[in-house]
Amino acid sequence: MAQLIDGKAYAAGLLQEIAAEVAGMAVKPGLAVVLVGEDPASQVYVRSKAKQTVLAGMKSVEHRLDAATAEADLLALVRTLNDDPTIHGILVQLPLPAHIDSTKVLDAISPDKDVDGFHVINAGRLAVGLPGLVPCTPLGCVLLAKSVLGDLAGLNAVVVGRSNIVGKPVAQLLLREDCTVTIAHSRSRDLAGICREADLLVAAVGRAEMIRGDWIKPGATVIDVGINRVLGEAGKTRLVGDVAFDEAMAVAGHITPVPGGVGPMTIACLLRNTLSAAKRILPPS
Repeated sequence: MAQLIDGKAYAAGLLQEIAAEVAGMAVKPGLAVVLVGEDPASQVYVRSKAKQTVLAGMKSVEHRLDAATAEADLLALVRTLNDDPTIHGILVQLPLPAHIDSTKVLDAISPDKDVDGFHVINAGRLAVGLPGLVPCTPLGCVLLAKSVLGDLAGLNAVVVGRSNIVGKPVAQLLLREDCTVTIAHSRSRDLAGICREADLLVAAVGRAEMIRGDWIKPGATVIDVGINRVLGEAGKTRLVGDVAFDEAMAVAGHITPVPGGVGPMTIACLLRNTLSAAKRILPPS
């Protein structure tokens, strides 16, 4: 029976460490979150981010824009935030309305304030091993893996998923940890066989319970990034990951639950990135 990796508890500890460091700073880090439109899930995320930012002792600024906001107006707001010395981190909540080019908006954010880690310059820094802001969910995945395994050097790590948001950056982070990394995806030949070679399996493919228990090497550590809403009993929906959890529990050594695994780490790592950005931007005290 696998041991659960409690992402909620780890995130709470990380947030306490961040708050303690912020308390000793003369200038409080500022995080600006921009929400365009009224996507219900995005609204929940933004409220949660604002709450945790304040609890960490940081300055929280929200910009809620109408769904019909012109792309030019959003880009102008981003430029204003880039120039604002009280703002050290900028996050534009995705998805954006269809008439706005997300890539253009993300690339307009100053790389030094890009706390989501999505700017092409930060992606390049990660790829070549230079310091930079790293995407929050991949960073959370690696921190959780290290919390139960310690040193990851030499492990066979398989990442299922190749997105720019999770798959590619988590693979780069695992390379930094000296893992032997394979990136697999839905088009990979013998995907199940590839997964069975993994000492550390990161599932980030976005398909509910795609990875079955017999795809998992006995004793492997499984980090499940997926958040999928499926229809359960009595017509009610429930959240499941990309891994068939009950099957995996019988095989794996450690596994993250969904919910309560990787999810809580994303906001904690966002605030960690905001703190890091502020320390780079602010003059030494």
